[in-house]
Amino acid sequence: MAISVVMPALEMAQETGKLLAWRKKEGEQVTKGEPLLEIETDKAVVEVEAPGDGTLAAVSANVGDDIPVGQTIAWLLKPGEVAPANEAQEKSLSARGTSAPERSTSASTQTAESEAASAPQISPKARRLAKELAVDVGKIKGTGADGVITAEDVQAFADSKAVVSTGAVPVSEPLSAIARLMAERTTQSWTTVPHFFVSRDIDATALVEFQKTKSARIAQASGDKLSITDVLVGLVARMLEKHPRINSSWSDGTIKPNKDVNVSVAMAVRDGVVSAVVHSAQIKTLPEIAARRRELTELARNNKLKPADIAGGTFTISNLGMYKVDAFTAIIPQPQAAILAVGGINDRVVAVEGKPAVRPMMTITLSSDHRVIDGARAAEFLRDLADAIREPDKWLRL
Repeated sequence: MAISVVMPALEMAQETGKLLAWRKKEGEQVTKGEPLLEIETDKAVVEVEAPGDGTLAAVSANVGDDIPVGQTIAWLLKPGEVAPANEAQEKSLSARGTSAPERSTSASTQTAESEAASAPQISPKARRLAKELAVDVGKIKGTGADGVITAEDVQAFADSKAVVSTGAVPVSEPLSAIARLMAERTTQSWTTVPHFFVSRDIDATALVEFQKTKSARIAQASGDKLSITDVLVGLVARMLEKHPRINSSWSDGTIKPNKDVNVSVAMAVRDGVVSAVVHSAQIKTLPEIAARRRELTELARNNKLKPADIAGGTFTISNLGMYKVDAFTAIIPQPQAAILAVGGINDRVVAVEGKPAVRPMMTITLSSDHRVIDGARAAEFLRDLADAIREPDKWLRL
């Protein structure tokens, strides 16, 4: 039976995905589980695996197209099978901004078909954008496959017309899909989620010593290095077990407890930030956390993250300490209920037993969704996390 290849939904509230590349050509044999295409979402560039075995056929989506979730974009066929003709034709024509022609021998129909054939090929998203910007698509030269006009072409044309009409020097910078959708999601979270923030300054002496000592042992055994973020992932996971409300989500007006502790780690990539997930972090050893975090970092840098790598996070850590940031607050990624912002570890003069002393200090800030977490719960979680940071040996094992 023919297997349809559809644009997958890789994250909540995703409506479309941008096709970046086909890993196979039409007519080539495909094996289930091997990379078939690359798509771009608001979080990452993701490889999508083939849903089955077969020959790739009836490809109806071009590189650069923004495709609605669930739309069939190709078929995988066994020997002797034929792709469902009507659907394949409809999708192919839809991807090019035209509609399926009806059979007719009348002169008017032939004229309409002739006009349609000469009309510029344009993606559905580009057509919508052109309408919004009141742009004449007939004046745009498409840069997509086979000359298809993309949304980027429409935006660039509109920007150039604005510059000509005003005589202004262009200062705007076009956003990638990741950056644009990240902006939309953070705006949505900030304007709909009732954020509040709780901070703690913590003596990181024990944390730094723990990281250095255990990193040497782990590197000797496996070659992986243990980072401060790795230690924090382990400690946060243990504290989330102790405080399950912090590990919950807001869903359709109710508080949904999450069974597993899946810690997302915010990572900077070109044009934005992705959150890769260390799943079931509460049962992982430090070497397992370090190995997985390193693997995810490499995948993110090379745009090789898979859907499973970014899905299912229940709590996020955003560490900007390596950028010499002292402290900051972070926006909660929905539907999670909290995110921990981690500043740098710097020597400060603090009071120790009533006398001034220099200690490596760090500031952590918990952003919480007040619909799920009240002030007392947030404070208790941060108190216990601060205690764990001061005694990591008590909570973590190799």
